[in-house]
Amino acid sequence: MIDRARLESIVREAGRIALAAWPGDGHACEVWDKGADSPVSASDIAVDTFLKRELAALLPSAGWLSEETADAPARLDQSLIWLVDPIDGTRDYIRGRTGWAVSVALVSSRRPLLGCLFAPVRRREEGGELWQAEAGQGAWRNGELLSASRRVALPGARVPAKVLPREDADLLSVEQPNSIALRIAMVAADEADLVATLRWGYEWDIAAAGLIAREAGAAVTDAFGQPLNYNKRDPRAFGVLVSSPPMHPAAVERLADRAQRLSV
Repeated sequence: MIDRARLESIVREAGRIALAAWPGDGHACEVWDKGADSPVSASDIAVDTFLKRELAALLPSAGWLSEETADAPARLDQSLIWLVDPIDGTRDYIRGRTGWAVSVALVSSRRPLLGCLFAPVRRREEGGELWQAEAGQGAWRNGELLSASRRVALPGARVPAKVLPREDADLLSVEQPNSIALRIAMVAADEADLVATLRWGYEWDIAAAGLIAREAGAAVTDAFGQPLNYNKRDPRAFGVLVSSPPMHPAAVERLADRAQRLSV
């Protein structure tokens, strides 16, 4: 069995590495564009390097898939794999904002087994926000058991968004961290009722947070309402839809036409 205390220590240390160069504390951090208008910082690479070394030592049998590491097809033959986004929410990170987190998940047979998020500059007086989940065992933030939103009606649902589309004017926008993982975790903590993306995204963005939300009682699917699988040859899915279970069918129905149009 994996040493979960050691995993927590590794993820916390990864957050401290990122924090040591966070522009929000006045530090300078090298940033460049890796293509498709996707920024990356020296901290992303430093955290990725640290996590790859430490997680390999923690569980040598597990494969590796990370946003900042070239994909190795050998991972497809492994039943255990680490899915990592060293800094999810890089745009907030490089702008000195708080909406970023280290995201680590352990996937077993295409399903998340363990998930851990660490946002070191949120609730900083408490040492940051540490979100954890284990399949079948529940989810926690800073040691507090989480219970996801149970909202029934879609109109009035809280959505992390800066601006809502006109067709969703009956929803309520709340704080939107740049990190999609943190937005999903907000549903787990009953700070939001619905998170939906309508674009192709990567497994490392959602594996840890998706498990946290699911273990807190939320419904977690792709944009079409279908189950999410991990460690696929193409590590993408079209969208993610996380919500309270009672309103999930209505959210799938509302987004169906848009999802079909945008997924082509």
